[in-house]
Amino acid sequence: MLSKVQSVAVWGIEGHPVSVEVDISRGIPGISIVGLPDQAVKESKDRIKPAIKNSGFDFPQSKITINLAPADLRKEGSCFDVPIALGILAAKQVIPLQVFDDFYFVGELALDGSVRPVSGVLPMAIFVKSKRGKFVVPFSNALEASVVGIDVYPVGSLKECIDFLLGKKEIRPFKCDREKLFAQYSKYEVDFREVKGQSLARRAIEVAVAGGHNILMIGPPGAGKSMIAKRIPTIFPSLEIEEAIEITKIHSVAGTLDGGIVSVRPFRQPHHTISDIALIGGGAIPKPGEISLAHNGVLFLDEIPEFHRDVLEALRQPMEDGKVVISRAKGKIEFPSRFFLVAAMNPCPCGYYGDSRMACRCTTAQIIKYRKKISGPLLDRIDIHIEVSALGSKQLVSDQICEDSESIRKRIEKSRKIQIERFKGTGIFCNGHMNTKHLKQFCVLDDECKNFLQRALEQMHLSARGYDRVIKVARTIADLEESEQINLSHISEALQYRSFDREL
Repeated sequence: MLSKVQSVAVWGIEGHPVSVEVDISRGIPGISIVGLPDQAVKESKDRIKPAIKNSGFDFPQSKITINLAPADLRKEGSCFDVPIALGILAAKQVIPLQVFDDFYFVGELALDGSVRPVSGVLPMAIFVKSKRGKFVVPFSNALEASVVGIDVYPVGSLKECIDFLLGKKEIRPFKCDREKLFAQYSKYEVDFREVKGQSLARRAIEVAVAGGHNILMIGPPGAGKSMIAKRIPTIFPSLEIEEAIEITKIHSVAGTLDGGIVSVRPFRQPHHTISDIALIGGGAIPKPGEISLAHNGVLFLDEIPEFHRDVLEALRQPMEDGKVVISRAKGKIEFPSRFFLVAAMNPCPCGYYGDSRMACRCTTAQIIKYRKKISGPLLDRIDIHIEVSALGSKQLVSDQICEDSESIRKRIEKSRKIQIERFKGTGIFCNGHMNTKHLKQFCVLDDECKNFLQRALEQMHLSARGYDRVIKVARTIADLEESEQINLSHISEALQYRSFDREL
């Protein structure tokens, strides 16, 4: 007999329908799975058989053919265990076929029949919602699936799922208060008030976040670069629900989701030994990389010269486009990657060039070689370069209370509102994403600013892209001061944030 059970697969970060077709016929007993299954799907037959037996049902001693349609979509993971098991029992007429109407099933089976959680449930739930269906998921995935506002039925075992379908057990749809859940976890454990001194760095960070400008911090070991970077998410504008769901989809597919929804800005800090695939994303069945996991948040590259050259160069296109396109024979996959890049490095190999406390042991040639590890095209895409000096003993022991993240965030949100209003209908939301057309329209300079900027460009040898970056930063500084016109002081401050372009 033939049975059909509906399930969902994930390709990229989108859910796609999968029909699990099971046919039981005469022949040599065995299970055959077709429909482009990966190794985890092929191994499901060794989990399903004992799970069905240990749930109190007889396993058919017949030839079983399982087709996962459509056949041209690659199937991966263990999420098809539950629908396959239900399909086998339905084909054996233990479960009537009509009870599967409007239901979609996912879940991994343990040998004792219990149901384990799977990854990628949120994009699956979004697809089920588009079909106005009902979703049966493992109990541990119920909170994640319910965020999108559909009927979610959590089950803890195969026996419980079958009893629910047969009407022997009542399972009420799992509901969550999305707003309450979002507010509950929208808290950071760190705050900018813990950063002592560093007034220049604090100001530069505020400008960078306000305009969406990537930033590079240069300073000796122990100056506080990492400490500052970890507190940058706390001054970002608060996440909107739509942004949070988009971030949660990526983390759900990657299997890094902890809880029902990501309600704070992501902060990702990959090690410098990371490969380009791990950073950008990819693999036989493409998965999001670190830059996608940092979407709408912060990607922190500490000791950036130590990263492999090909890894850093792979960042260039995503920084411009805000997405990663991975091409495979079966088609293209897009992963969003609109991240805020924060990079940190020492001024030289020993770390103490220009430090008043310790003498630098590096030659000029060594310093130049060290700094050239960051290519010019990549450096051009980083709008702000600042020097972070080590704190003196008086500052370290001082009890002075510094400005907290909440106060800084309020100014940034005010500036962002100005930018959103300015760019309404253009598809961009902050100054850092402006193109040449927007620069001409929104960043008009008077003759005094043009002459000053021309002299500065000749001395600092800025490229055309670097010139545009200076104007974008100046526009952000003007927005923070609620000034419609960019004036000389805004240009001057923006040029101060290009320390890497100065002569060694």
